[in-house]
Amino acid sequence: MTYPSGPYGYGYAPPPKPGVIPLVPLTFGQILTGAFSTFGRYWKPLLGIATIAYGVATALVGGAMALAWNAVADNVDRLSGLPHDQDPDRADIQALFVAFVGVWLTGALCLVLANGLVYAAVPVVAQEAVLGRPVGFAAVWSRAWSRLGAVLSSVFLSMLAMFVPGVLFVLGAGMLMFGMIAGIGASGSDEGLGASLAGMLLLLGALATVPLALWLWVKFSLAPAVAVIEGAGAVGALRRSAGLVRGSWWRIFGCTIAAAAIVAVVGWAIQQVFSILAWIPMSTMDFDAEGSPSEIIASMSAVMGFVLVGSIASQAVLAPLQPLVSALLYVDQRMRQENLGPVLARTAGTPPLV
Repeated sequence: MTYPSGPYGYGYAPPPKPGVIPLVPLTFGQILTGAFSTFGRYWKPLLGIATIAYGVATALVGGAMALAWNAVADNVDRLSGLPHDQDPDRADIQALFVAFVGVWLTGALCLVLANGLVYAAVPVVAQEAVLGRPVGFAAVWSRAWSRLGAVLSSVFLSMLAMFVPGVLFVLGAGMLMFGMIAGIGASGSDEGLGASLAGMLLLLGALATVPLALWLWVKFSLAPAVAVIEGAGAVGALRRSAGLVRGSWWRIFGCTIAAAAIVAVVGWAIQQVFSILAWIPMSTMDFDAEGSPSEIIASMSAVMGFVLVGSIASQAVLAPLQPLVSALLYVDQRMRQENLGPVLARTAGTPPLV
C-alpha cells in the first residue's frame, strides 16, 4: 500500500502516528476513533475532572431546587386544593414563576461553570494524546485551572449565541404556563389569554433566532482548544476559531452534530437503564392515597435521588467526548491549513522518514 506525497504526505511511508491519530488531515472516522481512544487511555483524569465538575454543579442545582420548593410548597398546596370553579391567586402563580426562573438561572450558571472546567481539561489531555505522551490528573487539573478564566470567557461568549433563543424559549414557556394556570378556566375569565399569546410569540422568536445561533456556535466551537493549547485570551480564541473554521463550516458542523448525536444516543441508553431501575420502586407507590403534594414528593425523594445519581454518572462519562472531538478537529484544521503534522511529529520525537 502506498501513501500520497504532497504538503500533508510522507512519501511512500505511512504517516507517523505517535499517539491516537495519524499526523495527516483526518477523516471523521479517524477523529471519532481518536476521541474514543483518548478517553480509553486517559480516562482517569478525564472522568475525575468531569465527575467533580458536574457533581458540584448538580449539588448546587439540587440546593437551589430545595430552597425553591421550600419557598413555594404552600403555594403548590393551595393551587392543588383549589376548587374547580375558583380562579387561582395571582400571588401563588407569581411565586411559582419566580421559583422556576430562579432554578433555571442557577442551573444555567452551574452548567456554564462545569462545561468550562471540562472544556479546559480536555484539550490538555488531547494535546498529550496526539503526541502519545502520558499525563496525570494533577497535571491536567493544574493546567486546566490556569486556563479556566480564558476558557470560561470563550465558552460564555460563544454561548451568548444560544442565549437569545434560550431566554426567549424560557420566557415563552413561562408565559404559556402562566396563561394555562390563570387562563380561561371554568369561571369564563380570559385573564390568561394575553399571557398565552405573548408566550407563543416568544416561542416563535426563539425558533427564528436558532439558525444564526447555530452558525455562530459552530464558528466558535474550536475556541476552548485554542485558549488552552495556544494560550490565547477569550477574544483572541474566538477570532482564531473563526479563522480555522472558515471554509470548513459544513464539515465541522457535520462532524460536531454527528458526534453529538452519538453521545446523545449513548446517554439516552444509559438513562433508560436508570429509568427502568427507578420504575421498580415507583410502581409500588400508592399515588391514589390521600396526601398533600409535599408528602407525595417527599416519598419520591429516594427515587429521584437515584435517578439524579444516574444522571451525574452518565454526564461525567459522556461529557469529555464532545470536546475531545472539537479538540481533534482543531488539530485537524491546523494540519490542513498550516501543515502542522511534521511539527507534531518532531515534537513527539518521531524519527524522520526517508
